[in-house]
Amino acid sequence: MTVKQRGSGWSIKLVFNLYKLFGYKFVYFLMYPVSFFYFLFASNVKYSLKKYYKTLGLEFNNWVYFEHLRMFAICLVDRFISKYDPTSYDFIYEEKETVLNTMNSKTILLFSHFGGWASSSSNPVTKNRINIVMHEVILDSIKKIENSIENSIENKLSNIHIIDQSMGQIPVSIEIANAISNNEIIAIMADRPTSNKYKYKTKFFDKDAYFNKNPFKISYRTKTPILCCFVINIGLQKYKVETSELHLNFGLKENEAIDIAIKEYIKLFEGILLKYPNQWFNFYNFWESK
Repeated sequence: MTVKQRGSGWSIKLVFNLYKLFGYKFVYFLMYPVSFFYFLFASNVKYSLKKYYKTLGLEFNNWVYFEHLRMFAICLVDRFISKYDPTSYDFIYEEKETVLNTMNSKTILLFSHFGGWASSSSNPVTKNRINIVMHEVILDSIKKIENSIENSIENKLSNIHIIDQSMGQIPVSIEIANAISNNEIIAIMADRPTSNKYKYKTKFFDKDAYFNKNPFKISYRTKTPILCCFVINIGLQKYKVETSELHLNFGLKENEAIDIAIKEYIKLFEGILLKYPNQWFNFYNFWESK
């Protein structure tokens, strides 16, 4: 399964330069005409989102479609601006002290391609090292801009480390094992498995879908708690972070414990999507046969 990327290097660079000249509010309102452009020409996205909203049992019309595109544009822009000026963003954590206590030791931080997940790594709530396991699929031109922003910052984040899945399974597994043995955090996506080996078929809104089994497998084998994290855009440079801890039953057999935990995660995720449907950015038919 391949996912077509949105945006381009030159457009991101232009928006970032406009931000430095005119400030965030200018960029925020600029996203209206930018989103309208994609509203007119991204017909394949509209087709996928129509199926998505139908599966959720929610109304879908042109305004809903436009607002979904606009929210994506805002969160994408925030990904880059938050790296340049992380202190300008406000991340509001529910039960912040509990989250801090959990993340002070080994934890699997379970994200999805939802809301401001990328921006949240620019201003982490913990000083513990966060190892982000990801297979970066953004365009090279966009990635170069992100790297140039990071390289231009004097005080770079020292506790963020990327474990690039393109290195191969063995090097990635070694890095994950080392991080857990060092009592660090592993951040990983649940909603887009990058390997057939970790695809887990289950019911999602009463239809078959595939999720990433790997974080649950790691949790079981290393007895590491899972912290589900949803970063929800609630305003200009403001995000609410909802978290929920999953504890696998290590007394059960591995497959049974994982199945129960994945179903618990899906129940949480379904509730989040019904409240904030326009902040999930998987622009393809998630329920198609793979």
